[in-house]
Amino acid sequence: MITIKSIDDTTFEVVVEGNRTTTHRVTVPHSYYEKLTKKSVAPDVLVERSFKFLLQRESNTSILRSFELSEISRYFPEYEKTIQIMLK
Repeated sequence: MITIKSIDDTTFEVVVEGNRTTTHRVTVPHSYYEKLTKKSVAPDVLVERSFKFLLQRESNTSILRSFELSEISRYFPEYEKTIQIMLK
């Protein structure tokens, strides 16, 4: 289960419950949010889908505890293209 709490307009706390519960702090710059979503979904939806993307590829304990959303594409080059499809 993924729970998302907005800290401010660009920062989110994400709790992922699994065998071990983990907490993550994610920053979503406005320009990156607009690039990926064209404002078609709320930022928290983008964060949730991004975590679903990550969890399909690694365990919650392997996900960085604090990161900017754009960092995902450094580890998974297909992220931006895939997340745009996931948001449709």
